[in-house]
Amino acid sequence: SDEEITIYEALRREAVEKHRGSKNKSAKKSGQRHLQVLAEIMKLRRACCNPNLVRPDLAVPSTKLERFSAIVSELLDNGHKALVFSQFVDHLKILRDYLDEQQIVYQYLDGSTPAKKRKQSIDAFQNGEGDVFLISLKAGGSGLNLTAADYVIHMDPWWNPAVEDQASDRAHRIGQQRPVTIYRLVAKGTIEEKIVGLHKVKRDLADSLLAGADMSIKVSTDELLALIQQ
Repeated sequence: SDEEITIYEALRREAVEKHRGSKNKSAKKSGQRHLQVLAEIMKLRRACCNPNLVRPDLAVPSTKLERFSAIVSELLDNGHKALVFSQFVDHLKILRDYLDEQQIVYQYLDGSTPAKKRKQSIDAFQNGEGDVFLISLKAGGSGLNLTAADYVIHMDPWWNPAVEDQASDRAHRIGQQRPVTIYRLVAKGTIEEKIVGLHKVKRDLADSLLAGADMSIKVSTDELLALIQQ
């Protein structure tokens, strides 16, 4: 929305100004600068997910939440079940609040979920308790068999496309009898679109991606800064 674009642009310009001309030859300073630029990018990525994650005082409606609502409503009306991934736990909390308001039964899993509760949630979903399973991307990238779902929704893109693929494969396990459809929600004209574009031009990093390395570590500070410049 126009309001979201305004917030995003203000954050982006602030980030660019903060790091303009901040190059330093010192290895220590260079490492600090790399982490600082990553922190600014993280803020922009969170703003793309939901502006209330970075500016709750403004109470601006989230377009992604609206799109999520429309997709889930259509899926449930047609008897489908969905796995929903985000890398931000507080973003999942917003989605949980929405599902609670709509009285939609769901299961939930993030990195802090105890092993016993994790198994209970997986078994419950597989046995028909819940039409939506909210999962943090890193917690759900492997070791899960969730063939009850035939749709996957990625709420935000990850640096590493292999991690997204591993997460999507939770619904592609042995025993899946239906085709699986995958949605990726990407905010147009933002850092999210740049990250998706990076997947296509950085295929020389395939080995490190498949090994589970974070692509952001393999991208230079100047390349990261270029992602938030016009």
